[in-house]
Parts: sequence; C-alpha cells; structure tokens
Amino acid sequence: MLGPKVGVPARTVSRILRRHDVPYLRECDPITGEVIRSSKQTAVRYERERPGELAHMDVKKIGRIPDGGGWRVHGRGTARDRVNGPGYDYVHSLVDDYSRLAYSEVLCDEKGPTCAQFLRRAIDYFAAHGITRIERLMTDNAWAYRYSLRAVCAEHDISQKFIKPHCPWQNGKVERLNRTLATEWAYSRVFTSNQQRTAALAPWLEHYNTERRHSALGGKPPISRLLPT
Repeated sequence: MLGPKVGVPARTVSRILRRHDVPYLRECDPITGEVIRSSKQTAVRYERERPGELAHMDVKKIGRIPDGGGWRVHGRGTARDRVNGPGYDYVHSLVDDYSRLAYSEVLCDEKGPTCAQFLRRAIDYFAAHGITRIERLMTDNAWAYRYSLRAVCAEHDISQKFIKPHCPWQNGKVERLNRTLATEWAYSRVFTSNQQRTAALAPWLEHYNTERRHSALGGKPPISRLLPT
C-alpha cells in the first residue's frame, strides 16, 4: 500500500523498511501492530565440543495410516472419516549435538509421563552407543518438558535448558531430524498400515546413525564421532 502512495516500487519500500528493522506484517498483530512472532536473530551455527555435552529433544505429530493404506494408496479422492479416523502418532526424538546420534520412538501421546519414560530409554540408548552421560538437555517450553522431566534429569544429573519462546531454530538439530524423519522414513514410500510404518523406524534409525552421510560431519555418519562400544 505504501508503494503507490509514495510513487516507488513495492520492493523498494520493502528494502527500506527492512533496513530500518521494521518487522514483517506476518510477525505483527493485525489490530495492534505489535510484534507477536520473533524473527530469526542469528544464522550462526554452533556445535558442542564433545558427545553428551548437549542433547536436543522434541516430538513430531504425524497422522496414522488406516489399515489398507491411506490416500497415497487409494488417491486423494478417497473419503476420510475426520471424526472417527485413525488419529495421530507422536514421534519422540533425542539428538546429540556433537555427534548427531539420534534416537526416536513412535508413541501414542506427548503427555508428561510418556515424555519422561521416553527420555529414560533414550538415555539408555545413548549409553549403549558410548554417550554415558548427557550434561544438558534442550527442549521447547511445552508443559510436559518443563515439569515432567525434572525427576529424570535430577536422577541423571542433567541440566535442563529451554529455548526462547517462538524460536524453534534454537533447537534446530532435532527440528532438522524431524524433517529428515518425514522425508526419509514416514513419507518415503507407500505404507499399507500404521504398524508397517512403525516397524520401519528402527531399521531407518540404524541406517541414519551408522551409514547415512551428514554434510555437517564431513560426509560421515554420527557413529564416526563416537568411540567403539
């Protein structure tokens, strides 16, 4: 709207506004004009110096596959029961910041007790692969993470860290794993049942940790940064 009023192209207006740190409209409340979404403040990448120094934890919600397959099998025109449909799965994940070693499970919810029990199993998995202690755990500010992990973290002498609200890139390594899980596991091929897809997760994780090349690791898999166990 400013372009026609001042007689300059809209892209020029945009550049001038950004030069003066004026936020995008999508980051502002449409009524008050106040910023309601934080913009990414840094693109500087970091990496911890040793395995276990920092781990990232998150959960990704994905739709369950009905028996016989979903729209990928039968096409998008297939009628779906949106009320009594198959529901959702919750893929819980833990990633080591230094090595990128990952552990994931498909669980039925993202409630506090579920998150706590997942963390216990993830700690055991990390220990079996040479990460005998997790020093710090970074998560978002979900209630299940902020309050339900306290006992597990205290038991294993883990310091909890929380990202700033609306800044998911601070937990970027597990967020990136979520995207990789979606493209290379959950939606990588046609599954005819939810059980079939769930069963494919463990073999994929083994491949991810021991064979899949990571550009951030110089083209090597996560296991290359861990001592043999």
